[in-house]
Parts: sequence; C-alpha cells; structure tokens
Amino acid sequence: MQIDAASGWLSEIAHCPSAHFNARPQGVDISLLVIHNISLPPGQFGTGCVQAFFCGSLDETAHPYFADIAQLRVSAHFLVERDGRITQFVSCLQRAWHAGQSCFAGRDNCNDFSLGIELEGTDDQPFTDAQYASLIALTRTLQQAFPLITRERITGHEHIAPGRKTDPGPCFDWSRYLDRLTDDALKDGSC
Repeated sequence: MQIDAASGWLSEIAHCPSAHFNARPQGVDISLLVIHNISLPPGQFGTGCVQAFFCGSLDETAHPYFADIAQLRVSAHFLVERDGRITQFVSCLQRAWHAGQSCFAGRDNCNDFSLGIELEGTDDQPFTDAQYASLIALTRTLQQAFPLITRERITGHEHIAPGRKTDPGPCFDWSRYLDRLTDDALKDGSC
C-alpha cells in the first residue's frame, strides 16, 4: 500500500469516490488521525450501506433508520470492513466530512487537519483481527506520508467530540493498536 503524493489516493485498496468533501484551508498540514466506527443498519455488517451513505446514494426506504440519515452529507477518508478490506472515499489531500463539531488540543474543526478512518463496527462489539491488521498497515502508510501524525496525534471520535460521539467505543483496544504501531515501527527501523 502506497500513497500517491500528487493525488492523495492509496494504491492496492478499493476506491469509491464520494462527493462529500471540500478543500482543506490553504496552508493547513495534515496532523491528526481520527478513528471512528460505523455500521448500517446499526449493528449489521457487510451490507454495502456504509459505502452508499458516504457516496450519497443510500436508499432511505431500505430500512427505517435510513429515513433519518439519508439526507446527511458525510464521508470519511477510509473504511475498514470486518474482513479487513479497505476502501478510500476521499483523497487524503481533501477535507472529508467525518469529525463534525470537534476540538483536539485546543484546535477546533478537526476536519481541517485530520484524516478519518471508519471501522465497520459498533461501540459494543469487539473489532476483528483482520481490522486491526489493516488499520495498523494503513496507519503506518499514512504516518509515512504525513509525519505530523504521531502516536500522540491519533485519537478517537469520542475524544474530539466528547458528549456528542462515543466511537470507536469501549470495545476498541487502543493498547493493542498503538503498541503494535510502535512494535512494527521498531522492527522496520522507522523510529
């Protein structure tokens, strides 16, 4: 997996371009990685509905829950499905609409300077081994391309929007994820 510096799209993963993005403010460096979770319908996996939602083509008649969200214009840069497959929706160079009203280290509007990764899941179900493996590989690729995304600048949606968001939730194993990032970096000689 490599990122094309000119386009901001990664190789070797699926691309499903979303229209739900805009330009980052001029001169803003990408310096934050935000981890989320999502499932559509809630608690169901592998439906393809997350992809449709991020691309603005969610059929609001397909499930009662969709009537309330189909008109929303949201996206993330990446989705990691339960089997570890990764899909990219927005170029890393563009601002995806994933964080909403948010603040990190005293700085508002996290979408301006962050990348968003959605894990297919819920707050109350463990994530899969395949998801952790893909998330770690994706994170390392992003850190190489955007070195301001340090371990200390990887956070959850719940941390940048407390009281409003709860994801990735208590079932996300932060130690497993962050420790493995460090372990992999030491093995690769990256640190």
